[in-house]
Amino acid sequence: MTNEEIKRLVDEVKEEVVGWRRHLHAHPELSFQEEKTAQFVYEKLQSFGNLELSRPTKTSVMARLIGEKPGRVVAIRADMDALPIQEENDFEFVSKNPGVMHACGHDGHTAMLLGTAKILTRLRDRIQGEVRFLFQHAEELYPGGAEEMVQAGVLEGVDVVIGTHLWSPLEHGKIGIVYGPMMASPDSFHLRIHGKGGHAGMPHQTVDAIAIGAQVVTNLQYIVSRYVDPIEPLVVSVTQFVAGTTFNVLPGTVEIQGTVRVFDEKLRQSVPQWMERIIKGITEAHGATYEFQYHYGYRPVINDDEVTKVIEETAREVFGDEAVERMKPNTVGEDFSAFLHRVPGSFFYVGAGNKEKGIIYPHHHPRFTIDEDSLEIGVRLFVHAALKLLGQPA
Repeated sequence: MTNEEIKRLVDEVKEEVVGWRRHLHAHPELSFQEEKTAQFVYEKLQSFGNLELSRPTKTSVMARLIGEKPGRVVAIRADMDALPIQEENDFEFVSKNPGVMHACGHDGHTAMLLGTAKILTRLRDRIQGEVRFLFQHAEELYPGGAEEMVQAGVLEGVDVVIGTHLWSPLEHGKIGIVYGPMMASPDSFHLRIHGKGGHAGMPHQTVDAIAIGAQVVTNLQYIVSRYVDPIEPLVVSVTQFVAGTTFNVLPGTVEIQGTVRVFDEKLRQSVPQWMERIIKGITEAHGATYEFQYHYGYRPVINDDEVTKVIEETAREVFGDEAVERMKPNTVGEDFSAFLHRVPGSFFYVGAGNKEKGIIYPHHHPRFTIDEDSLEIGVRLFVHAALKLLGQPA
């Protein structure tokens, strides 16, 4: 199909897509609790016709559009969950659920994939192969909905998987492309240091857990600066340091938490060993003991070069060279990696920020929103990319 033909089809559904996004924004649900959201999606898909629908998990939906002839199987994913944030926007479709908000764009992702499904169902007679629409729950909360869907078999027979993220740091009209490593693994750690509490005026009678903890925090930074090749991306961030109750008491215990972000799997396995070696050395040197827990989060998002090239070429053909922006990896996490771990695919950005409209707030902010004109761009790119990927040899 020509660009103009697909644009006409997108124009016919774009108001519906905006309406779906606003409905979802007004009725957000937290991870693993997306029952009404999943039912809304299921009913919309059912109304399109030509789809085989199923519920892989309690709060997810899968729709299969099987073409007239056999061919490749292309999966497209959208996440549906919201965040535990009290919204501070004042538009008419503001969240009706206190303390819950779509502050990351998942309402837009779901609406775009619904629009894509509606258009492609009209084109079933032109489809050679299958398009599989994955409406995923619980992206925001580990262990994540993607892994649950994979375990439920949604990738069986799939040749390629794609997905997108509406991205507020990227201006409306831009498509962000990343080859290879795109997003890091969001691992976490928890450390409890046990010293000996006592009077702050007589520190010699104590084992000062705060002083020991401060040394641990400082020395953990040597992992980034001295253990690892300077061109190898790694983040070790201490985000919580809890100790003490008043000014004249040295506490006996300190609790430290934080996160580790990395792209390389071998390096990822080494970091907790290095951390514990530092922790063990410092605590033993000062007569303290410790408890250390390291939790592996989502895998890194690693895009397949060939699929990413198709996405980039499609974006250039549809929107022009000036719309495409090659972007650097970043160290946020995304459980789309569960799909990419099994099937080649690509995750890309659709610009959703707009300074002229005041759409400037970052993801996970209580005043986050998106430029709704970006929804049309996402739908067009999904439709074009799906048709192009179906046309490639398996």
